[in-house]
Amino acid sequence: MTAATRTVSLERSTSESQISLTLDLDGTGKSEIQTGVPFFDHMLTAFARHSLTDLTVRAQGDTHIDVHHTVEDTGILLGQALLEALGDKRGISRYGDAFVPLDEALAQAVVDISGRPYLVHSGEPEGFEYHLIGGHFTGSMVRHFFEALTLNARLTVHLRLVEGRDPHHIAEAEFKAFARAFRQAKALDPLVTGVPSTKGAL
Repeated sequence: MTAATRTVSLERSTSESQISLTLDLDGTGKSEIQTGVPFFDHMLTAFARHSLTDLTVRAQGDTHIDVHHTVEDTGILLGQALLEALGDKRGISRYGDAFVPLDEALAQAVVDISGRPYLVHSGEPEGFEYHLIGGHFTGSMVRHFFEALTLNARLTVHLRLVEGRDPHHIAEAEFKAFARAFRQAKALDPLVTGVPSTKGAL
């Protein structure tokens, strides 16, 4: 993290993927996303826009085998970047919540920048995890991405699909709900002094 800002640049390289990522938590939602998985690019773009996080992601992975490694490793690196950018968490709001509709779909996300990784994810219809969205991205990748991100960013996240039929709408509503809730949680609150925890650390 650079001095007096909440910006981070990180890289991750394995035999399955090579990823570089830059983010600014206090941005305007600008993004440049190229992961080789078009629908995932769409979801990360939505996350950046609705969380007001400037985000650049360049990923090359073994998508000829499956998108799994690229999506998981990007989630890991994004989580690590969020954790580093948040720093000691002084002055943040800490909590955020949002309901986001997309036509027939409705998703709710509640975020606590707690320092304790925990994901509760529910409500997706039976069979969603097997559906191919955009010909590459399976519905199961939504949960897998948020598991990787939550663990590495050390967030507590409750993500719930309230209604939904179309797989594209379901996934997008969930990503946008998380983005809006995270936007509230990471915001700097002028009324908060120090770390917003009775323990003095998050």
